[in-house]
Amino acid sequence: MTSTHKFPVWGWAPFYLLVVGSEQAQETVCWQRGDPEIPQLFKDGDFILGGVFSFHSSWKDRQETYTTKPLPLECTSLHFRDFQFAQAMIFAIEEINNSTDLLPGISLGYKLYDSCGSIARSVQVALALANGNEIVSVPSEVPCTRPAQVQAIMGETSSSPCMAMATVIGPFYIPMISHYATCACLSDKTKYPSFLRTIPSDYYQSRALAKLVKHFGWTWVGAIRSNNDYGNNGITIFTETAQQLGICLEYSVSFFRTDPPNKIQKIIDIIKRSTSKVIVAFLSSLDMEILVYKLSDYNLTGYQWIGSEGWIFDTEINRHHILDGALGLSIPKAFVNGMREFILDVRTVSSWDTELFTEFWETLFDFNFNQSNSSAENQRECTGHEDLSKLQHSFIEMSHMPIFNNVYKGVYAVAHALHNILSCNETCNFKVKLDPYMILERIRKIHFKTKEGDDVYFDENGDPPAKYEIINWQPTEKGIVAFVTVGLYDASLPADKQLMLQNKSLIWAQNSKQVPVSVCSEKCSPGTRKVLQKGKPVCCYDCIRCAEGEMSNITDSITCVRCHPEFWSNERRDACVKKESEFLSYEEIMGALLTAASLFGTCMTAVVALIFFRHRKTPIVRANNSELSFLLLFSLTLCFLCSLTFIGQPSEWSCMLRHTAFGITFVLCISCVLGKTMVVVMAFRASLPDSNVMKWFGPTQQRLSVLVFTLIQVVICILWLTMSPPFPFKNFQVIKDKIILECALGSTLGFWAVLGYIGVLATFCFLLAFLARKLPDNFNEAKFITFSMLIFCAVWITFIPAYVSSPGKFSVAVEIFAILASSFGLLICIFIPKCYIMLLRPEKNTKKHMMGKLA
Repeated sequence: MTSTHKFPVWGWAPFYLLVVGSEQAQETVCWQRGDPEIPQLFKDGDFILGGVFSFHSSWKDRQETYTTKPLPLECTSLHFRDFQFAQAMIFAIEEINNSTDLLPGISLGYKLYDSCGSIARSVQVALALANGNEIVSVPSEVPCTRPAQVQAIMGETSSSPCMAMATVIGPFYIPMISHYATCACLSDKTKYPSFLRTIPSDYYQSRALAKLVKHFGWTWVGAIRSNNDYGNNGITIFTETAQQLGICLEYSVSFFRTDPPNKIQKIIDIIKRSTSKVIVAFLSSLDMEILVYKLSDYNLTGYQWIGSEGWIFDTEINRHHILDGALGLSIPKAFVNGMREFILDVRTVSSWDTELFTEFWETLFDFNFNQSNSSAENQRECTGHEDLSKLQHSFIEMSHMPIFNNVYKGVYAVAHALHNILSCNETCNFKVKLDPYMILERIRKIHFKTKEGDDVYFDENGDPPAKYEIINWQPTEKGIVAFVTVGLYDASLPADKQLMLQNKSLIWAQNSKQVPVSVCSEKCSPGTRKVLQKGKPVCCYDCIRCAEGEMSNITDSITCVRCHPEFWSNERRDACVKKESEFLSYEEIMGALLTAASLFGTCMTAVVALIFFRHRKTPIVRANNSELSFLLLFSLTLCFLCSLTFIGQPSEWSCMLRHTAFGITFVLCISCVLGKTMVVVMAFRASLPDSNVMKWFGPTQQRLSVLVFTLIQVVICILWLTMSPPFPFKNFQVIKDKIILECALGSTLGFWAVLGYIGVLATFCFLLAFLARKLPDNFNEAKFITFSMLIFCAVWITFIPAYVSSPGKFSVAVEIFAILASSFGLLICIFIPKCYIMLLRPEKNTKKHMMGKLA
């Protein structure tokens, strides 16, 4: 960092403090505070590109006393992967310098710094790249203003350092291009205006992982993440997408590689207690490596690992067969001609930091240059000219070539932007004054193809197109694990075509070819619905069978659908079947018996009528008003026959006919009985002295009375049919799984008016007959009428509650039974005694006997 002072720098601290407040005008200079930062790899050029990489993955902890100036960070654990990334950057720069088409006549230089995986140091070296390392700047017209020391910064490898660096240099609009920082948060241009990257955002990766999990039907998974911006933001987006897709997380835990062992032990315990068999690991390769060692100690096998691109293509981790069958996303494979040879030829680096040079070769050959007790024959001297291709070391692995390609594309993006700004053709315009914002805007708009044919461009968020290969870890016969591409994910395609998988070529955990199952609850089969378990995620549920009349025909249905009223659920409750229609038919036993009883009553009435007709001139027939008797037999025949209209499927005409025919025929029948009763009463009155009653109730009056009584019922029926007639009706309520076909009454008042009128006539007839039961004739018909009316009334009084409480077709059967019982009661009580005399006791069929005058 720099500060402005209006006095010369003399180096004396006490005097410095004394003159701070001095207002004496001095020449404006900028003086650097702190120690200068020396790049680990560097080369001069016309334009300088900065680079920040984690050549070391850790550092030594020191207890600061705050009494002395802190010492510089002491880095440990040389990290060859980031050194390879730096080599890829140098390769691109050298290739551009040797090109006559891009930036002709201009040389690019570089300053590459080691951040040691420390965010604080990443910020420190980023400021060094922006400010330069001069202790005192040259005087300038504007206090402490100067061009940026580098045209762009390449790096960092992780998201958290990139966020810190982009926050610091963002206000200066110095372009910063990362090859491996994937956190979706870095797409926010309000916070990180100068940040770009050549690797897709984790927004797409997290969604792709969720869709991958959903594709295989896994709804119950665990999640482990790096406790940094990369892991936390990645899992946050994964969780949001997973919830939308119906996936639940049994647990979500985080750790960082510097955490104490007991924290990682807790994660192991959580995995052992869990019921999910799929683990989504959103981890950096360094964090994953530490976790894998712990998993190997406990031999935790049988878990299906789903990996982010941070570790899924790491050759160091795949040596552990505990992760065999892992599935994850990787940057698409790439090949850059000449890069492998360049990276292995480390002599191409122009200037090395001495300590880094020594550590690199020492670590690479596992040789300690400071070993003092070694014998001369065991010592060997590293010159830096050794052939690395013959070594068995991770440094020669080119598995990260896609990331090397990202670094390569980032350098070329800056070069193309400079080429356009400087209006380069055969030569470049050196007079153009470069400005960081100008370079940044030009980088955002570039669109070119690399020599390998890759399209390079950035969207409005500074992100490249999101494409991934789906990688499967498959063991080979040689005992090593191969990274096999089994599918692709392209976020630019329609949602239903983004994920493309070759399921047949997949190998799962423990070398299985069967897709593992990881669900909290088994799928609910058709015919059931899901009911959430209290206090548990939505993926944990019970399967409840659908209620009667409801169905579900899909798996994992959350509701049961009620069937249409004309349908009912089958036994499995997975379909609605048409309800069976129920009505009193002639084919069933009850219908057949009632039909037989009706026909029997009709035949019996016909036989009685025939007997009466044959004995129509005998005293017993003549004495009981033969005309009313025949009319009564005719009406009884109609009563027996009208019961047949109640049997069979109801129709519009049968519904109107059955009730009106029943009402009219029964009124006709009761009118005849009432007429006969009145004749008996009047005949008794006529036998009294000075009585002239019979002339007022002769045959004509009897016919008129029957006609009038019947016409009243006819009028009631006509009004009923006119206002609201009976109609066929499908009753769904009485029996749930059947449709009751019945005749609705239409007007309830009309129905009860018909019954009520019959009841009034029957009651009146019963009272008259009851009063005349003790008349002095030997054959007093009033007694038989009394019995018949008693039966009639008893039948219809009991009919009402039986009719109301009987379900479905049984209510129709009750009505038919009432009709038949009352008809048989009238026929038997009134006519059978007379038939008995006519057929078996003809000696009593005399006028004298009828008048009771026998000696």
